[in-house]
Amino acid sequence: MVRLGVLVSGGGTNLQAILDATADGRIPAQVTCVLADRESAYGLQRAREAGVRKVVVERLPDHPDRDAFSAAVTAHLRAAAVDWVVLAGFLKILTRPFLDEFAGRVVNTHPALLPSFGGIGQHGLHVHRAVLEYGCKVSGCSVHLVDDQVDGGPLIEQVPVPVYDDDTPETLQARILPVEHQALVRVVGYLATGRVTVTGRRVRVAGREVCW
Repeated sequence: MVRLGVLVSGGGTNLQAILDATADGRIPAQVTCVLADRESAYGLQRAREAGVRKVVVERLPDHPDRDAFSAAVTAHLRAAAVDWVVLAGFLKILTRPFLDEFAGRVVNTHPALLPSFGGIGQHGLHVHRAVLEYGCKVSGCSVHLVDDQVDGGPLIEQVPVPVYDDDTPETLQARILPVEHQALVRVVGYLATGRVTVTGRRVRVAGREVCW
């Protein structure tokens, strides 16, 4: 069975969606490691309740730079023998020690339609605030493979979500989040069953489920 490592920084709702989907068989995989970059991440409690190995690797003061931090993260995931890594609201940038070890085997979720509103600093309510300030009529979520560009890897799935005239960052986030959970679960299922092929930046999924 495919072994998943899931990285979190906060509440871990995307993690919970994956845990639920592996438990009920929608994803033929097992979460074998949950890693957080802070002790306060509620995702660790979700891992504990699910009986999943949990690890904390803090950037400072434990690791002097991003490479050292990335190497420590990589070591824990290697020890857990994970096949795929899911960045589920993980806010730290990972560098070569990690990217080389798991090249082509890392997926990330983002609460906007990339390449718009991506990159350093674009996470959580910051993204939704930027979408509203720009005057977008449509936002959504993206699930993509990870490369050395922040939010820049090949796109696997995107789902549009309408923006309403009276939206706030909070209401837009609340409408996108369940769609993001569903998209991430679908994509991890595609990956776990070997249905994804990548040619350059073009990603094809055999038997893709279209949900919009």
